[in-house]
Amino acid sequence: MPISIAIVDDKVQNRVSLAEKIKYSKEIEVLFTASNGEDFLAQMKQRKIFPQAVLMDIEMPVVNGIDAVSIGASLYPDTKFIMLTVFDDEDKIFEAIRAGASGYLLKDDKVDVIIQSIIELIKEGGAPMSPGIARKALVLLSKANVEVDKTKDDHMDLSDREMEVLKLLVEGYDFRNTAEKLFISPHTVRKHIGKIYEKLHVNSKAQVINLALKKKWF
Repeated sequence: MPISIAIVDDKVQNRVSLAEKIKYSKEIEVLFTASNGEDFLAQMKQRKIFPQAVLMDIEMPVVNGIDAVSIGASLYPDTKFIMLTVFDDEDKIFEAIRAGASGYLLKDDKVDVIIQSIIELIKEGGAPMSPGIARKALVLLSKANVEVDKTKDDHMDLSDREMEVLKLLVEGYDFRNTAEKLFISPHTVRKHIGKIYEKLHVNSKAQVINLALKKKWF
């Protein structure tokens, strides 16, 4: 059976071109393509069969690739994510690793390299990276491990009210519904969330939800 994948990129030409090149490989099948993270998550929700791997761009409108991976990795643990982007700066690599990406490739990598990377990831459990990215990742991974240890018990620093707010976020409540549920103002909810982000060392709703799910706080 061929390895099933999805391709997520906001540029139509990139999606179509890569899908066309990959389809000649007998070992890989493109299940679907998506124009951004929101489109990808919506299509995943409607599917009965999920891709084994996803090639995910980073800079996209609506929902970017890193947030999509952060959410997707929690919802679909059997699906692996490879960032496929033009960015090779350390911040993007670090954010992608924290979000749950299993690999990081550059768009100027040859299609043969991309295909082999998918095979390596799914069949051998590897962590494919472009050579330049791999060198930077060696340093970043050690930093990431320190950060994970740092956040392991950080929820203990949250107040009871902040834990209540975080629990409702994980359950899908928005600011207004959270405020109504806890009988406080939306402004107060935002202040609590700001404190939660600060204490847990995250900067987005997707990251804090992913962290809470991974740590099994609820």
